[in-house]
Amino acid sequence: MTDLLEVLWHGLRDSFLMAWEVWWALVFGFAISAIVQAWVPRERIEKALSGSGPRPVALATGLGAASSSCSYAAIAIAKSLFEKGASAASALTFQFASTNLVWELGLVLWVLIGWQFTLAEYIGGIVMIALMTVMLRVFVSPRLEAQAREHARRADAGHRHQAVGEQLGWRERLTSVSAWSDVAHNFRGDWQMLYKEITIGFVLAGFIAQLGNGFFNGLFLRHTGGVLGAVENVIVGPIIAMLSFVCSIGNVPLAAVLWSGGISFAGVLAFLFADLIVLPIIAIYRKYYGTAYALRIVALMFVTMGAAALAVDGLFSSAGLIPSGPRPSRGEIFGTIAIDYKLVLNVLAVALFAALLWLTQRRGASDPVCGMKVDRAKAVRKDFGAETFYFCSEHCLHVFEADPHRYDDDHGEQIGARPAHAHDG
Repeated sequence: MTDLLEVLWHGLRDSFLMAWEVWWALVFGFAISAIVQAWVPRERIEKALSGSGPRPVALATGLGAASSSCSYAAIAIAKSLFEKGASAASALTFQFASTNLVWELGLVLWVLIGWQFTLAEYIGGIVMIALMTVMLRVFVSPRLEAQAREHARRADAGHRHQAVGEQLGWRERLTSVSAWSDVAHNFRGDWQMLYKEITIGFVLAGFIAQLGNGFFNGLFLRHTGGVLGAVENVIVGPIIAMLSFVCSIGNVPLAAVLWSGGISFAGVLAFLFADLIVLPIIAIYRKYYGTAYALRIVALMFVTMGAAALAVDGLFSSAGLIPSGPRPSRGEIFGTIAIDYKLVLNVLAVALFAALLWLTQRRGASDPVCGMKVDRAKAVRKDFGAETFYFCSEHCLHVFEADPHRYDDDHGEQIGARPAHAHDG
């Protein structure tokens, strides 16, 4: 019993210490992402993604990099783009970019295991997009793509939150409370989507770290060298990611533990890339696009992730950029609490986090259908009886109108079972 309690204590302690290491990076990264989502117009970009060719793929890369890093949101937005006429290449590009080329992911990687991994993540994301575009027709025929598009249009996709930013210049935005309210609501929405993923990632990393390097030595080929060890690592890495159910930024803490435990540089990259093929997301692909298309794009992504990881590993090895010194110890990864620059940054992050959440409380109201915070001045509204209800979208309004008493304070709980949804903008 004492041993069990000790393991629980050390696991939770290490989880907290790792969160302490990267808290400031998470908050500042999400804030930058929220600014981009709130202030960069998206409608014109979505129209530009229709069709195929290099230009839509390039635009999808830019839009994805400027979007939320939530894997579930990425696939919901990509589905919408696909329905509206974007090619399969553009839709998949958006998913790759929005989960591999975003600010907060790079910041957290840099803090935990070094700038080399951040640079490799960004280069690898671009390599994956290039490989996916070239190899798409090997896995997906034009006929299957058309069938998947029709299936997507029939699928029940829930709803997406529309951008409600003002049409102001950048100078006006910086001094507008309303414009900052858009930022705050995007910031809060991203945290609402991702806090479970992030929490699970830190907790898993904290407890898996208690297994010791002996456990990892049995998973990864470390001393064979050459092609065999590299290929084995880029296969095992994504499989671990698929089975862990952790995606988005939540898989970075676990990647740090795997690096400490002996996985290769390429294996870490393949593990990080694989957040788009965890089992719950594969199930969503099947719902959106049908079984045949879902299986083929998963196979395509698995191949491109492994190939990109090997390519970047080879590039970095030739350039001497792969960390060659001793692997970081568990203590170095999880860190300590001390009076240093991290303390100052974390205090500033707490202040920023609190300020943005306070702004949503001051100006916001909860959508009774999905529970998202919306700005009262810009939300879709509906008067029912003596109350006014505010909604993030027309979709939620229509759900409410179908059975308003379900959400009325006089008829039980206002917020009942909430459908899954993705935050877009």
